[in-house]
Amino acid sequence: MSGVVLRGTTKLVGVIGCPVEHSLSPAMHNAAFAEFGLDWAYVAYRVEPDRVAEALGGMVALGMIGLNVTIPHKQAAAELMHELDPAAQALRSVNTVHNIGGRLKGYSTDGPGFVRSVEETGATLPGKVATLIGAGGSARAVAHALIAAGVEALTVVARRPERAAELASAVSANTGHPVGSQDLNSDAARETVLASDLVIDSTSVGMHPNVDVPPVVPAEWLRPGQLVCDLTYNPRETCLLTAARTAGAEALDGTGMLIHQGALAFETWTGTRAPIETMRAALLRALG
Repeated sequence: MSGVVLRGTTKLVGVIGCPVEHSLSPAMHNAAFAEFGLDWAYVAYRVEPDRVAEALGGMVALGMIGLNVTIPHKQAAAELMHELDPAAQALRSVNTVHNIGGRLKGYSTDGPGFVRSVEETGATLPGKVATLIGAGGSARAVAHALIAAGVEALTVVARRPERAAELASAVSANTGHPVGSQDLNSDAARETVLASDLVIDSTSVGMHPNVDVPPVVPAEWLRPGQLVCDLTYNPRETCLLTAARTAGAEALDGTGMLIHQGALAFETWTGTRAPIETMRAALLRALG
């Protein structure tokens, strides 16, 4: 909040989570508000899991414009919305809330934020073959967004093949697009990764502080011509991205997804195009 001046006219937004003290969103959003001279402020609020409904009710009572929602509240928040955008409806998960005259509309901007980060590299998604490693909440959001963006084929790969199959089945049911699944510890997974144009790691392998570990897939599974993405942003250069560069592939870290999901929230609340480079600079300063 350094440099932010709060007045009686200041419009408040923020993020709820548990924990939430580590959030980098205040740095990004307050820099964006300052860039445009907006009398807005963004604050992180720790909310215990059994108090999400109270927090959202308080948001309305206080006239707050919006909130971001992070772990572990995304599913609970979805159940408390008056309206959901198509992505949030499909996922039953909300990471952005907009208070529109006391009615709460929920959005899921993680997947679209990831797609924007890929497009920022100059890559195109329609017609491409993608492999998604991991089967958690982030994977689910990214899978739906990839299908919406027009990928030709998508396979979910995980160490627990039953979870990969469950996610693939759910995405197929929601989108009408067939999605495959495989066991990460199989020869078939290796061939699938090698054949992919786009490889996305949604797992926590290589995330700070456990950075000195083998990548989720070895460099031998990767090749030139691929775009290899890691949703982790701390560290930016994960063991997977190092392996990708070793194999001659292009590498994309998770800061782009974090910036663009935040930018989509900013645009929803303010009706103004987000200052991407200002948000990026603030995020990278916060990351050190």
